[in-house]
Amino acid sequence: MKFIALLISLFLLSSCASLRPATYTGNTSLVGYKYAYITPTSGLSSSSGGVYGNEFGIYDTTVSKSINPSDVISGILMKNGYILLPEIEDNIRDRTVIVNYGETGRRNILGGLFGYTIEVTIQILSADTHEVLCTCTAEGQGETEADDIRIAITRALAMVFPD
Repeated sequence: MKFIALLISLFLLSSCASLRPATYTGNTSLVGYKYAYITPTSGLSSSSGGVYGNEFGIYDTTVSKSINPSDVISGILMKNGYILLPEIEDNIRDRTVIVNYGETGRRNILGGLFGYTIEVTIQILSADTHEVLCTCTAEGQGETEADDIRIAITRALAMVFPD
């Protein structure tokens, strides 16, 4: 019975790792910007799994997920009223932002015993002047790396577009 209680406790602890607070640095307001160009990113596929057994046999499960960070960023920008451009157009450059994405870190939770978080940073620039309008950074932790990145992007952009 103690063993089962220990397993349940470890499971609960692993599912509630504390993420660092998201950060936001803004130099200029995004008011007046209507268009966005997102620097292309490549996709990532990740998976997680486990092996379970009981008196009836041994079973394995695998969860595979993929993500393209620019797709997640696109959805959030569209939801917030931006028109996405496939390239920067000269006649609307003064109302266009450039959005850059990067992974900026990985942090082990309790020495890696409970997995890790992935940190991302999103930078938003003026397409006209290339001035940094804002930068936001956040961590994410989920079942797979794809989940980690999706959560981190969502948390970071929530600093720019609070609901």
